Amino acid sequence: MPLARFTTSDNSTPRLGLITGDAVIDVAAAGGPATIAAALQLTAAELTTALDKARASAGQPLHRQLVNLLPPVDSQEVWASGVTYLRSRDARMEESTQKDVYDIVYEAERPELFLKATPSRVVGPEQDIAIRGDSTWDVPEPELTLVINTHGEIVGYTIGNDMSSRSIEGENPLYLPQAKVYSKCTGIGPWISLPGEVSDPNNLGITLTIERNGATHFEGETSTNQIHRTFEDLLEYLHRYNEFPDGVFLCTGTGIIPPLEFTLQDGDIVSITIEEIGTLRNPVVRL
Repeated sequence: MPLARFTTSDNSTPRLGLITGDAVIDVAAAGGPATIAAALQLTAAELTTALDKARASAGQPLHRQLVNLLPPVDSQEVWASGVTYLRSRDARMEESTQKDVYDIVYEAERPELFLKATPSRVVGPEQDIAIRGDSTWDVPEPELTLVINTHGEIVGYTIGNDMSSRSIEGENPLYLPQAKVYSKCTGIGPWISLPGEVSDPNNLGITLTIERNGATHFEGETSTNQIHRTFEDLLEYLHRYNEFPDGVFLCTGTGIIPPLEFTLQDGDIVSITIEEIGTLRNPVVRL
């Protein structure tokens, strides 16, 4: 039962739901946490207990068709990891005027970590995701995303789309924030798969499909078994001298890079599927 954030047509207040088949259990109504922040302030063991109680005491569940899924983020920052796959290192060396920077980072002890999005810049399933109006070369970056509680524990997994302007970052690595952080720059969702539902997060297939004018324009795949760094390593550096009172989301890098001649266009549809988690689908708009 993944954990989702949702509204309904007769109640616009976002709340948490456990999805089971075609039904959604209202977690707060069943005595569980009412927000993602409240859920991530619990320890992993406390969250498991709270959700188990919500399942057991749930009243009449809602039908999935009556539910509007939101990004499973309310007050959390989204951070991202760079150059964690060999393919990502090669692609960033291809685009950059300072190629050796990425080769050094790939082998360095300290990983590349950066703030990707504040909650207002995050979109959920079926919501528009954006490319910048001042960019000429734009790509999606499909990434397994760790859901981390206040105590630094991984309590779930979701899908992240770390949109990137390759033209802007390629001019100079110092332009990374402009290439990465802007309105509607990050997709997260469609829900949070709990640890017991993911058999091995280090061996999950990831597929990226981009549709254009009703046809598949690009398709690629990779696996989390190609990540160069451990999740524990990324978490340890993320939490060094840093606090996340409402929890945090961490995208773990991408291993799927479209060819050099590809760029996203207004009207494209990006779909990212990760085994045992689901599919995050977003239409593309140019700002």
